[in-house]
Amino acid sequence: MGKSRAKRTREKIVREGKRNPEQSRSEYVYADLRTRVTKTKKDQLYRIKHKNQYSKKRDNDSFCFI
Repeated sequence: MGKSRAKRTREKIVREGKRNPEQSRSEYVYADLRTRVTKTKKDQLYRIKHKNQYSKKRDNDSFCFI
């Protein structure tokens, strides 16, 4: 892949002896500020924790419909 225009201009500025703009960036650039969209495994298990409680108790029951 080719270099972006911004990266080429940054490299040109550094070659000319000027300050690298990447050094002026704050520490927030490297932080992951995205919010999670999908549920985690723990959230999924907690959500279905109490689901189908009654069906587990009736596994041995038999029904006869006439």
